Amino acid sequence: MTIGVVTGMQAEARLLDGLGYRVVAAGGNAAATRAKTAGLIRDGVTGLISFGIAGALDPSLRPGDLVIANGVILPDGRRVDCNPDWLRCVLNKVPDAREGVVAGASTAAATRSAKADLLAATGAKIIDMESHHVADLANAHQLPLLVIRAVADSAFDDIPEAALVGLNEEGRPAIGAVLRSLLAKPWQLPALIRVALRSRTALNALLRSRAGLL
Repeated sequence: MTIGVVTGMQAEARLLDGLGYRVVAAGGNAAATRAKTAGLIRDGVTGLISFGIAGALDPSLRPGDLVIANGVILPDGRRVDCNPDWLRCVLNKVPDAREGVVAGASTAAATRSAKADLLAATGAKIIDMESHHVADLANAHQLPLLVIRAVADSAFDDIPEAALVGLNEEGRPAIGAVLRSLLAKPWQLPALIRVALRSRTALNALLRSRAGLL
């Protein structure tokens, strides 16, 4: 297989160095994510992976937990199944990972109440901002799909505004936007530090998940 991988952050993409995959990062931007995924398909990939950090909807999940998706719930309610053979292969190689459904959304579920509402509506374990685009295009082109996600924020965490503007469309830190948000609302700083620390925990978990892709 020629595998294409879609991430939000360059930091996530770098974890896959040396595996020979075609990897793109789009910063969680909806238009950029769809365009870059479509570009991978035009370039001839025969399988797609959505790979990166996620927010927990399931209250039992903690930062650093790994979830390998068996399906993705799109914003319109449709479900796209992940490839069962690929899923089982990864779960066998990463035995501490959990299987579950991912909810995709083009805007972050940034509050406890938003996460609770999405859990009630979808039954999904986690939410991210790339998987629904990847799943939709994989389904349209009949390509096998795999989703590997590590939890950053728990179901009980509110995400500060400064974290939501933290990436550009290349998946690199948008330092200027973050600083402007902090200058306008400096009380966000403790929560922003918490997000950074938990994102680091999630990235370390993603590095561990490489074993499932070898």
